[in-house]
Amino acid sequence: MPQRTMTAEHQGNGWDDGLIARRALIDDVPTGRATELATAVPAPAHGAEAPEDRALQTRLGALRELIGLSRARLEASALTDAGKVIDEATARHRLPRTYTTVAIAGATGSGKSTLFNAMAGANLSETGVRRPTTANAVACSWPAGKGRGGDGLLERLAIPVRARRRAHVPDPALRGLILLDLPDHDSIAPDHREQVDRLLGLVDAVIWVVDPEKYADALFHERYLRAFAGHAEVSIVVLNQADRLPGEAVDAVLDDLRRLLDESGVALGEHGEPGAGVLAVSALTGQGVPELRQLVGELVGGRSAAAKRLAADVDGVTRRLRPLYVGEGAESPAGLTQRTREDFEDRLAQAVGAQAAGQAAERGWLRRADRACGTPWAQLARRMAFRQAQRRGEPPALLARRLAGDPAPAVSRPGLEQAVRELAEDASRGLPLPWSTAVHDAAWRGAQGLPRALESSLARPPEQADSDKSTRRQKQEKEEGKEKRGKSDKPDRPRRWFARHRQPELTVLKPPPGAVPAAPLPTGPANPALQLPRPGWWSVAAFGQALLLAAQLLGVSWLLAALVGLPVAGRWLPLVLLLGGSVGGPLLAWTCRLAARGPAHSWGRKEEWRLRRLAADAGQSHVLEPVAAELMRYREVREQYAIAASPTGSAEDPIPPAVMSEG
Repeated sequence: MPQRTMTAEHQGNGWDDGLIARRALIDDVPTGRATELATAVPAPAHGAEAPEDRALQTRLGALRELIGLSRARLEASALTDAGKVIDEATARHRLPRTYTTVAIAGATGSGKSTLFNAMAGANLSETGVRRPTTANAVACSWPAGKGRGGDGLLERLAIPVRARRRAHVPDPALRGLILLDLPDHDSIAPDHREQVDRLLGLVDAVIWVVDPEKYADALFHERYLRAFAGHAEVSIVVLNQADRLPGEAVDAVLDDLRRLLDESGVALGEHGEPGAGVLAVSALTGQGVPELRQLVGELVGGRSAAAKRLAADVDGVTRRLRPLYVGEGAESPAGLTQRTREDFEDRLAQAVGAQAAGQAAERGWLRRADRACGTPWAQLARRMAFRQAQRRGEPPALLARRLAGDPAPAVSRPGLEQAVRELAEDASRGLPLPWSTAVHDAAWRGAQGLPRALESSLARPPEQADSDKSTRRQKQEKEEGKEKRGKSDKPDRPRRWFARHRQPELTVLKPPPGAVPAAPLPTGPANPALQLPRPGWWSVAAFGQALLLAAQLLGVSWLLAALVGLPVAGRWLPLVLLLGGSVGGPLLAWTCRLAARGPAHSWGRKEEWRLRRLAADAGQSHVLEPVAAELMRYREVREQYAIAASPTGSAEDPIPPAVMSEG
């Protein structure tokens, strides 16, 4: 059997709390050796930050910003773990980094307390065959130097004063170590298990102790090792009681233990790779204890275990939050592309009947050209038909529509709903479910006032609509000019400026003060506001029709005079005048109709474009801008998530596979 590491005095059956022995042991150290131990490993100052600490602070800041941007979009329960990580990181950052807390955790009978005493060099934690033996956690500290106590960390861990010990053997490699002996994680006492779970969530590193009998316990691997797989860099797995196994059996059990750890997702620190250390020890004989001290000294000496632990916590939180911030594809969603906007504007144009209105405007132009350039007999026939309709008692509105031609365009509410639905689907494609729902909600909230806005815009004459836009623009520029001029002499002006400009997307949606939706205006030639442009050649054509009508009347009069026997000059001249006027009038009207087709088509296109512009403006202010604001919020959230999930705290770094995977 190998020689035991503890002396006979320290291995007695009596239980030593270390309060007396530690003073004697320290006093027995020679003066030169004490000075060497005190200066061997200088601890860094509390304010000095390592690169991993700066990256961690950047990630925590991004995670805090992520929570702030997501509170109104996600359930509070989904952000609880992230809030706890930030709170624990804040609490740990206030405490000195010169101390590292390491917990020894294991099952009943695995020898945790014996290993704890072997590390401390004295019987500081009670051992025995009674189960459970350890009811409360016991702490042993290796002082980091004068004025650098670890009481703050012990208070955070809620370790009572009576359970705090000091190491008997000063070890320069372990300066700043606070070693905890935890109760059994499989204890029959529920409060023991709760205490273990609480402390495992607070310590900087963990030493998992297993024994040859229960090293493959499924509950231990599933509940603890798999849950702490992301904390492999601050974990050490110890196969205790190796003295109970033959020499070759130790290696076989270690190989099987490594296989189980690999299946649980725990990275192993082998061949220079970061991960958990695995070794066999015997706390009773001292086998492997120096190697364990060396591994623990590497964790403590780097003063980075706390940062690694918190970084692993952030990795775990971002891994669980990934479905809420990253869609099915790793690429960022397209959002509101130019194609999506154009498709939405096309659907709005169909909903307001822009194309049909343009065709109606073209037909109306041609009708006006017929009235202006047509034969007087055709105009007389239309007037007679109008009077007959009046005699039949038709309503005046119907008569006005007959004169005006096609009715004003109406808004199709089902068409608007379809346009908004397809826009929301296109804009939210590829987004996670909460943000896709937020985009849909923003689109439908804005769509509630869209039909009324479109109806009001369509009922307003083009001149009035343009005048309202110009007046609104001039008023806004005037107000901005007043604010700039009065900024120096009015103390409350900056506050009012900030209140209006902190949410520019909402400023666009607000109607101007005192604005009232315009009532539908009657259509027809009686309303001067709706008078359409009249080309000059129409008057020339009308004058030509008048001349041709005069020629017809003159020819008829001339023929009647010849028939009654009055002397007339020439026999064929009246016939020429009558036939020329009768054929020339329709021919002139047909020619004018051909000439009016080009301007009529241009007028129809202009009217269609005007309606498309009105629909696009209304859709922009009511639907597109709220959706764009929601997508902008998601882009900010996605950027903060990328920073929080990146090991270096940079949004340009790819998300590591540990965060990408769900396991």
